[in-house]
Amino acid sequence: MPRFSDFDFGVTEVMGLFHQDWIHDGDTAADVVAGHLAQSPDEQALAVRRDARSLGALPSAALEVLWDAGAQYMPAFRLVGGGAEWTRTVAGLCEARLSAAGNVRPLTGADTEDGAACLDAVVAEIEETRFLDAEVRAALTECASRSTPDVAFRVLLRAIRCAPAASLSPERYTRLEAIGSALHYGEYVVDDVRYLVEQD
Repeated sequence: MPRFSDFDFGVTEVMGLFHQDWIHDGDTAADVVAGHLAQSPDEQALAVRRDARSLGALPSAALEVLWDAGAQYMPAFRLVGGGAEWTRTVAGLCEARLSAAGNVRPLTGADTEDGAACLDAVVAEIEETRFLDAEVRAALTECASRSTPDVAFRVLLRAIRCAPAASLSPERYTRLEAIGSALHYGEYVVDDVRYLVEQD
């Protein structure tokens, strides 16, 4: 059974909101997220809340590394209370959005999977991504083991897109696609990094 979206979803889609011009979408980072959730389907709010709650198992410093790695222009953490507080804020915004919607059906099928069976494959890809700083790789590995491999893999894909020196061999991209397929991702989740594949 496919996931609810063919595109990125959950916390990693929220990371994507923080681009060079994000300030034009709201006065604060929380306003940007709230505005996005208000226009999103229930499933997206549920997926973001699920991701944010699972990330709550990580220390604040690791969360700051992950948010920075997955966003092009993350606001300074002193403005949002630190990594843990910001992640709780995102979860709280989801709660408010879902409460306002009323009777929301829970996620089902592939959207409830955490990717536990892919843990070793996800960690191997994190370790091989040498163009990411060691601190980022360590935070991603901690995310895979203490949060979920699913969240860690999606943050890895976002970090690859945001890294200035990123490039992928065709073989590497094929492995990423295989993990995405095992996680039942939609067509465009892993495809977002296809442009980084090295050409012969």
